[in-house]
Amino acid sequence: MRIARWTHHGAVGEGFVIGDGVVPFPRDLTVTDVLAAGLAELPALAAEVEGAASARLVPLAEVELLAPLVPASVRDFAAFEEHVEGVTASVDGVSHVAPEWYELPTFYFTNPHSIVATGAVVRPPSTERLDFELEVGVVIGGVPGSDGRDLAPAEADAHIFGYTIFNDWSARDVQAREMQVRLGPAKGKDFATTLGPWIVTADEFAGLVDDDGFLPIVIEAFVNGERIGHDLLSNMGWPFRDLVAYASRDSRVVPGDVLGSGTAGNGGCLAELWGRAGSLTPPPLAEGDEVVLRVEGIGELRNTVGRAVHVPPIPPARQRSRARGRG
Repeated sequence: MRIARWTHHGAVGEGFVIGDGVVPFPRDLTVTDVLAAGLAELPALAAEVEGAASARLVPLAEVELLAPLVPASVRDFAAFEEHVEGVTASVDGVSHVAPEWYELPTFYFTNPHSIVATGAVVRPPSTERLDFELEVGVVIGGVPGSDGRDLAPAEADAHIFGYTIFNDWSARDVQAREMQVRLGPAKGKDFATTLGPWIVTADEFAGLVDDDGFLPIVIEAFVNGERIGHDLLSNMGWPFRDLVAYASRDSRVVPGDVLGSGTAGNGGCLAELWGRAGSLTPPPLAEGDEVVLRVEGIGELRNTVGRAVHVPPIPPARQRSRARGRG
């Protein structure tokens, strides 16, 4: 099943994508409500909609898709070894993967208030090195009797409600400055994350998951019609259930959380290619460029880079006396 949010004649709708149309949930339910109820409750809800679906169907061509959920939080992992190899070379000229990367998955929190949808125009901060990132995200749903805390991988599997495409837009020059402070990324990332075009429920992929929990589906990135990168999602260092379990360690995952796979290898972003080429080839994204991410079994995200907006300057740190009293 596919679940989406959209606008139609100025009103927000939330419900199922059926064929080439959308049908609202009954009883004014929202995606947030459905995620909280969990995947086990979805068949009954779909049956409730089925009888009236044809009468309430609105063609996809007549709606504007929104991000498929309002996330409770967004964690983004770095689960592709090949991506780490390429990006480290773009930063310091030497391709390497730290031994610590192999020990446990690593993630950062990004901004749930900067989520945009397919079709939206991304307006990045002032940057000369704008980049996309080809990722898949899992969406967490409710599980009866579980608070989502300290999950084992097998338990974490049940919390995966579905999958969506995830584009972690990045201002690489801003990010590089931040990382010199050993903190971040922050403003190099938090201006936009694209999710969509909808959530495809986990049961749709059940027959594809291998014995180790990996999902071997094709993921691709295109810039202005040219395929820049492609990979298999199963080239992650950990399956999603391990990422969910790690996120829950000494913490919780809750319905509406989104966990990104991290950027794919083999051209999953421009920075990886810059590191391998030793130059800005292909060039950074510019105003008017179209980025399309396609994921087998989910669909595609399509975004156009907009004009950078002006922001007021922030002065540098003031050198203070370090006096300990007002004296």
